Amino acid sequence: MRALVNKSPMPGFGLGMGITLTMLSLVVLLPIAALLTYGFSFGPGEVWRVVNTERVWAALYLSFRISLFAALFNLVFGVVLAWVLARYEFPGRRVVDAIVDLPFALPTAVAGIALTTLYAPKGVFGAFSRDYLAPLGNTLLGPFGLHFSGKIAYTQWGILIALIFVGLPFVVRTVQPVIAEIEREVEEASATLGAGRAYTIRRVILPALAPAALTGFALSLARAVGEYGSVIFIAGNIPMKTEIAPLLIVIRLEEFDYAAASAIGIAMLLISFSMLLVINLIQIWSRRRIGHV
Repeated sequence: MRALVNKSPMPGFGLGMGITLTMLSLVVLLPIAALLTYGFSFGPGEVWRVVNTERVWAALYLSFRISLFAALFNLVFGVVLAWVLARYEFPGRRVVDAIVDLPFALPTAVAGIALTTLYAPKGVFGAFSRDYLAPLGNTLLGPFGLHFSGKIAYTQWGILIALIFVGLPFVVRTVQPVIAEIEREVEEASATLGAGRAYTIRRVILPALAPAALTGFALSLARAVGEYGSVIFIAGNIPMKTEIAPLLIVIRLEEFDYAAASAIGIAMLLISFSMLLVINLIQIWSRRRIGHV
């Protein structure tokens, strides 16, 4: 009978698996089970009644929509930044590489205060956006019916910038080691065979980076959806406009309405799980596709 577990020359599978399952249960499974148990103890009808309000839907839509935009931006810009850091030597490279990790070390509240100071109407970037970007944006986007007032802080633009800031390192640090492992000879062989740069990037580089890039995208998205500290300072927290779902949960907890807080948490959990499931299915498809190439 074939063994279920492949033996390793290093012992300790039982101990390692026990520690893994214990930590997984304490950190992930038990909190999720407690949330679901407490939330549905009031009945699915009560959960739906709390969630099915205009304010909750607006907060959920804002959180997941802006988080998705931020994760997509981080996916593109993060891959480019990781490529530059992994493939090129230039003055200040180590400084830039260290700055990428700044959102990991910086408390989110400090990041929110700093971003609000910079992008407030009288801040450095806020004044620049009001005086220069607003006229340019209205000139380019005006014919399409889009209006940009130049105000960033206390708007959805501020939320987007905060989520980009906290999520960018997840993409860079996930993709950068993979780029470092791609041998330059592969690119040179592609060029020798007559392939152009665009073809080499599309058919040689991107397929190798796709699984890691999707992982970084999923991590960035997950961080953005649950982000609270850096957003509440720059968002303005206006109901129906700039109020995020995590803030609405905190408001319900402060009102001692634990049922409503649990219901909103369950809604966020279900939406997040669905989005991550789709991303994982895409990752599996990309790995299989690479294996058949």
